[in-house]
Amino acid sequence: MKFYSRKLIKPGDLNANNTLFGGQLLKWIDEEAGIYAMTKLNNHRVVTKYMSEINFVSSAKQADVVELGLAFVEVGKTSITFRCEVRNLFSKKTIISIDKIVFVKVDEAGRPVPHYQTLATIQKVQQAII
Repeated sequence: MKFYSRKLIKPGDLNANNTLFGGQLLKWIDEEAGIYAMTKLNNHRVVTKYMSEINFVSSAKQADVVELGLAFVEVGKTSITFRCEVRNLFSKKTIISIDKIVFVKVDEAGRPVPHYQTLATIQKVQQAII
């Protein structure tokens, strides 16, 4: 799993318990995974289709820095699937894990369309960038 972005937890990100609000964390995950899907499918028209069970393992507090990690699970005809982990940057303690986040390529009308990518082609492009 590669960790692609980091977030500093600020007062506006906290819940009533003064820990990171789960909804804020899910917003960050959805945005990061969506951008990742766009780059892998070479198309900006992707939508979130599904998130599997979300496991909040530990909490984070103000001034913590968290990092968001994504890894491939599978590539379908119209979809791409990742798993996600968010952890504390310094302690490496897992905050949340999600086994499956599915994005679907859509046309202008919002209908699923094939992306014509395979895991091999996506990995080949990724290797060329590295």
